[in-house]
Amino acid sequence: MDDQGFTVWFTGLSGSGKSTLAALLRENLSARGNACEVLDSGRIRQEINRSLGFTREEIEANLKRIAYDCKLLNRNGVIAIVAAVSPYRDMRDAIRRDVGRLIEVYCRCPLEILVKRDQAGLFERAQRGEIAHVAGVNAPYEEPFKPEVFINSDTDTPEQGVTRIVSTLEILGYLPKHRSAEYTAGEEEIIKARLQDLGYI
Repeated sequence: MDDQGFTVWFTGLSGSGKSTLAALLRENLSARGNACEVLDSGRIRQEINRSLGFTREEIEANLKRIAYDCKLLNRNGVIAIVAAVSPYRDMRDAIRRDVGRLIEVYCRCPLEILVKRDQAGLFERAQRGEIAHVAGVNAPYEEPFKPEVFINSDTDTPEQGVTRIVSTLEILGYLPKHRSAEYTAGEEEIIKARLQDLGYI
């Protein structure tokens, strides 16, 4: 263990629970005495990157800026927690190489569930052709091949998801093991086996 920070990068379609999980993870890690910052791609676009649209090049520019912020935070011992659709696999892989100490969390949820959840009507409007560049409808979303954490956000509760993330961080050595871990030895072995299969440990 050292005092260097790391990045937790949530990816998944709009409405799949990324921001909810990011906020809960921040609460959990802050309660353990860690310095954390949540970087929500949607909010960053509104506040800083308003000039960027949703072409592949503009998405890449937005994500590169977020990744740069992650590196600065990590260098100063701060955990960066990112919530971003980040639809292209090669961009996520490039960010992983650039940031270094990063784990990827894939929030997967069937599109039909997302449509039902979507109070703003984003997906229905995209399906009708009223708006463009909605990942999973009229723009691509490429699923991760090897995320360290995989969450089915239509069946897993946010609390279950955060517990799995924290356990993974502990197993990978990014966090010291907590005295009151909320997972069982059996659950830890399942996570270890998965990380070994993926080549992360």
